[in-house]
Amino acid sequence: MKPVKVITFGEILLRLSPQLAQHTAAIYVGGAEANVAAALANWGTEVAYISKVPENGLSKDVLAQLSNRGIHTDRVLWGGARIGIYYLAQGSDLKHAEVVYDRAWSSFSQIQPGTVDWDALLGDAEWFHWSAITPALNPDAVEICKEVLQAATRKGMTISTDLNYRSKLWQYGKKPVEVMPELVQYCDVIMGNIWAANNMLDTALDTDALEANTKDVYLQQAEKVAEEITTTYKRCKRVAFTFRFSNSATHNLYYAFYYNEGQMSISREYDTNEVVDRVGSGDCFMAGLIHAQLQGLDDQQIISFAAAAAYSKFFVKGDFNTTSEKDIIKLI
Repeated sequence: MKPVKVITFGEILLRLSPQLAQHTAAIYVGGAEANVAAALANWGTEVAYISKVPENGLSKDVLAQLSNRGIHTDRVLWGGARIGIYYLAQGSDLKHAEVVYDRAWSSFSQIQPGTVDWDALLGDAEWFHWSAITPALNPDAVEICKEVLQAATRKGMTISTDLNYRSKLWQYGKKPVEVMPELVQYCDVIMGNIWAANNMLDTALDTDALEANTKDVYLQQAEKVAEEITTTYKRCKRVAFTFRFSNSATHNLYYAFYYNEGQMSISREYDTNEVVDRVGSGDCFMAGLIHAQLQGLDDQQIISFAAAAAYSKFFVKGDFNTTSEKDIIKLI
C-alpha cells in the first residue's frame, strides 16, 4: 500500500441523472467519502479510499476514475454482487424527495463484521474520515464502523465524521439517535448542521428561537449545539456547521461556523443564483476542513477555506469538485 496522510471510508456509488424525455442519463461516480477524497487529492493531499466493489469490468472502470484523480485505491476491498446506484435530477439536492436509492445488496453494504484487518488497511495514515451514511445502511454496517473506528483509535489517528442525514436510508428499525452517539464518541472533528445534530445526537434545538429565521439566531444556536457536543463527547474538540438556504433550483445562500475548544469562527457569506450542481458541496466542505487543518492553518483560515471550497462546488457538474486550491483561495 502506498503511504498516505488521509483515509476516507464509505460506499462508492454511481449517480444517474435521467432525462427520460431525451432518452439520456448522465452518469457520475461519487459517494460522500469518495467526494471528500477527490477534493483532497485535487489539492495535493495524499489520500486513500476504502470501499468494496464486485470483481468486474465496471468496478475497474470506476476505480480508474478515482485513480485518475490521484486517489489511491489499493486498499479497496473486492467481492460481492454490485455497486450501489442513486437517481437524482440534475441540480437537485440529496436531502429532497427527488433522490431514489438503489443500494440493496451492494458489495459495500454486505461487508461482514470480523472479516477485515482494519489495522493493516489503515497503515500509518494520520487522519480517518467516515460519515453517518454508512451506519444508515444496516446493522452490520454499524458493527463495521465500530471495528474501523476502534482500529483508527488504536493507531492514534485523527478521526472526523459528517453527520449526513439521509432519512430514506434509515430503514432497518433503528433511529440515528440510537446508533450515532456510540460511534461519534471516537471522533475528534464533527461536521454537519444543527438540525442533523439534533436528529442524530439528540442535541437541544430551540425551535421557537429558530422561527426568527435570522443569521444571528442560527449562529447562537450553533454555538450552543457545539458546546453540548464537545461537553458530551470528550474527545471532540472541533465542530463545524454549515448553513445552506435556497429559494429556487439555482439559488443558494451559504455560510459556515467553526468551534474549536470554546472559540468560534465564522466564514464569509456567499449568495448565488447560478447553482449548477449541489451534490458534493458538503463533502467538499469536509475536505476543506481536513486539508486546512493538516496545513496547520488557524481557525479563521480553516473555516474560510472550507466554506469557499464548498461554495466553489456549486458551479461544478458531477459529484467531484475540480476547483483548484488557488481558485478557492480567491473566493475567500
